[in-house]
Formats: sequence, C-alpha cells, structure tokens
Amino acid sequence: MIEARREVAVAKCEDLGLLRSLMRHLLLIFACTLAGAADLPMKESTPTAPRAILHTTAGDITVEFWPDVAPKTVANFVKLAKEGFYNGTAFHRIIKGFMIQGGCPNTKAGQTGMPGTGGPGYQIKAEFNDRPHVRGVLSMARSQNPDSAGSQFFICHGDAKFLDRQYTAFGKLVAGDDVLESIATVACSGPERSTPAKRIEITSVEVLAAGK
Repeated sequence: MIEARREVAVAKCEDLGLLRSLMRHLLLIFACTLAGAADLPMKESTPTAPRAILHTTAGDITVEFWPDVAPKTVANFVKLAKEGFYNGTAFHRIIKGFMIQGGCPNTKAGQTGMPGTGGPGYQIKAEFNDRPHVRGVLSMARSQNPDSAGSQFFICHGDAKFLDRQYTAFGKLVAGDDVLESIATVACSGPERSTPAKRIEITSVEVLAAGK
C-alpha cells in the first residue's frame, strides 16, 4: 500500500516537473518572440516596392523605398535622382557605427559651398513615422527645423533609434551591405571625426521600376 502511494506521489511529481518544464519552455518562446518582434525594423522586402541603385565609387547600394509611410519624401528623392541631381555628389559626413550622409550639391567637383549646407532650393515637410532607425535604414537629413529636409539623406550604419519619429525614414538597404560597411569605416578627421579622408562619390542613382 505504501509502495503504491509512493509510486503515485512520484508520478505526480514527475507530471508536475514536466508541466513546469513545459511552462518554462513556452515562456522562453514567448519572450524570444517578443524580443524578435521588437528588433524587427521593418516589413520584409516587397517585390512590388520601388527601388533605386546608388552607384558609388565604393560599389553599388540598392535601396527599397517606403511610399506607404513617406510618399512625398520618396517622390522627392526619385524626382531628384531622375534629374541627375545626385550625380557627382559625395558622402561628406561619415560616422562609423552611426551613419553615412550624402546628397549635398556642395560636394560636387568645383563647388565652393560648405558641404552639408546645400540643397535643391526648396524644403519638404517631414513625414515622421514608426519605422525604427536601424542599420540599413534610409532617412532624410535636416536642420533643427523638422520641415527643412531637401536632398540630403543618410543610411544608418548602426542602431540609431534615438532618431525615431524625429527624422523621416523612407526606405532601407536591400543589397550592398558590404559597400555600406566599406564606406562607414573609411578614415575620418575633423572635430567630429566625420570628414572622410577619401572621397566616395555617388556617380549616379538608377531608379528601378516597381518589381525590378
């Protein structure tokens, strides 16, 4: 009788241990799922989303635009690209672990204006959204005025979520991460250590039709 009770007690303990183990496993899966969801910067690549290839002297970078969250910003970038505005500009501000910035016409050969202060002659309204600024995200540079973006943009080299909802994220890198790494790690100088010692130029921007 005692032996039977002992077996029943052991069986219950084993069942309880199995239940506890199962609960811990489920909680771990749930926690990992939440963590993964928090780290997801954006939707997966959409085959029909518009794209562009930034042909640079360091290699090609392909970006996919987000017209669903920043339609006017995307339209402006595409317009400038098709007009050849970005041809011959250079990445004038590079901070490893943060971002690479370009799109200033003052960086073109022969220009005398201060790099980082030029634009297309107009400004566009901000389209702040919930897409986080993580590696590979394409966003518009601006001054202190939220609606001061024009042509300058940056591509995040690292996590920059402190910029979220304060700068207009409008796309992401989908090819050329090695090129981003190469540009972001060039030697830099200056007070901010962001002035590249080597000129990295955008030779042209090729806008691709949706689905390409």
